[in-house]
Amino acid sequence: MKACILSPGQSSPAGGRHLPAVSAAVLATLLFVLPPLRAQDKTPDPSQPDLAQQVQALSETLSRTQNQLEQSQRELNELRNQLSALKLQLAAHPPSSSTTPPATAEATPATPSPSSSSTAAAIDDLRERQALQESQIATHEQSKVESDSKYPVKVTGLLLFNGFVNTRAVNLAATPTVATGGSGSTGATIRQTILGFDARGPHLFGAQSFADLRVDFAGTTSSSQTSGFAGPYSNSYALLRLRTAHAILDWRHTQAFFSLDRPLISPDTPASLAAVAEPALAWSGNLWTWNPQVGVTHDFDLSGQTGLRAQAALIDVADAPFTPLLNTSTVASTAEQSRWPGVESRIALFRDNSNSTETDNHFGIGGYVSPHRLTPGHGYDAWAASLDANLHLAPHLEWTASAYRGLALGGLGGGVYKDIAYYADPDGHYYWRALDDVGGWTQLKERLSSRLEFNEAFGTDQIFAGELRPYFATGATYQNLAAARTWTGNFIYRPSAYLLFSLEYRRLQSVPVNGAAFDANVFGLAAGYKF
Repeated sequence: MKACILSPGQSSPAGGRHLPAVSAAVLATLLFVLPPLRAQDKTPDPSQPDLAQQVQALSETLSRTQNQLEQSQRELNELRNQLSALKLQLAAHPPSSSTTPPATAEATPATPSPSSSSTAAAIDDLRERQALQESQIATHEQSKVESDSKYPVKVTGLLLFNGFVNTRAVNLAATPTVATGGSGSTGATIRQTILGFDARGPHLFGAQSFADLRVDFAGTTSSSQTSGFAGPYSNSYALLRLRTAHAILDWRHTQAFFSLDRPLISPDTPASLAAVAEPALAWSGNLWTWNPQVGVTHDFDLSGQTGLRAQAALIDVADAPFTPLLNTSTVASTAEQSRWPGVESRIALFRDNSNSTETDNHFGIGGYVSPHRLTPGHGYDAWAASLDANLHLAPHLEWTASAYRGLALGGLGGGVYKDIAYYADPDGHYYWRALDDVGGWTQLKERLSSRLEFNEAFGTDQIFAGELRPYFATGATYQNLAAARTWTGNFIYRPSAYLLFSLEYRRLQSVPVNGAAFDANVFGLAAGYKF
């Protein structure tokens, strides 16, 4: 039997206090009916049932009706008790109006009362969800930056302090890459601090659009190119320096992009907080320089979790820092004077994941070629062939390596700072040749936990000494360098998602084409705050 839940103040038609009235009405009916029945007894009719039987039937009906009314009353009392208990619980733990479920007016069968513990647990769960939503909304509001496009822009960065001790003379005290001999130096800097912007734009041709920009404060303070080479955008002679930039159209398996970044044939970089203005192992086997590029990437799904990545791009390669300007009538680079862009491509096997990135195991091969012109009728074609790999050897052990062989790779960060060797005779005539180059680097990373990692790495870049020796020049440090090598080790500790600390040791070795090698030990301390 179903019982209806009544609104407050409405009385039940079958309540216990109404039972006497119902009984009186039934008895009055019997008294009205019994006299005619008694009169009929005087002239009995065989076809009519016995009066005693009728009374017995009516009594049984009255009894059943009374039992049903009492059962309904008990059910109503039980529902009232449940409602009172729920009201007390809601009064003790009032839910937020945004999370209170709407009341239902459907008739439900009588059920046992739920336990107080389960109700309290449900209320606590609602409170936790509400707090989480409020926190996420607050974070979203804080990360929103107003832009003319009205699309979301996020400001990111790394405020980085670096202290350093150099036991011998180096080319740049705070960010050394070459040992030069002489006395050492000690100091500190925050110019390796990075500021970034990430933006998400509209959908275009069925693709999502993204963009990002990174700058630092390690720009040159004079016209000398010895103060940090970063491609053609480093000659503003100001502290603020453009590092990298990307604009991407991203489909499910394809990306179209233009960027200012490291070359496609060198996708990985060693881990370091002491070498940020110029990445770790720069000019010692790490092809790192940031050059303008425009290209496309496409991922092919293979069997299992394996994917194949194909990349191709056009690249405008800058001159190496100490390439002579033989054609002084133009300010264009030797690559731009050729009127042909450079071309680079790469194919890689990688572990597939939801983001189609190469943060897991991958192995790639790449190629690069770029025509250069020094003077009318005189030029050369820079080229490179490369290999790169990243392998997870164990749950906490990762090995990364990159190697290349090429010609005139100073514009990519190889060739020990140069593309060509040259000299000028007393009459002002230049003699030169493009230099063959070979190099690479390797790193072993040990992650002891999500907060602590150790990195050990070695890199080398070497041109062919036999090609360089005829062009030896007295006092020309970079022109005479035939090889540069770097050994490094560091640990990086992250006590939280926003704080980073590191200690690093580097040993630099610079080998001139004639004479003894120069060595320097570099000790670095880094402390950073990410935002």
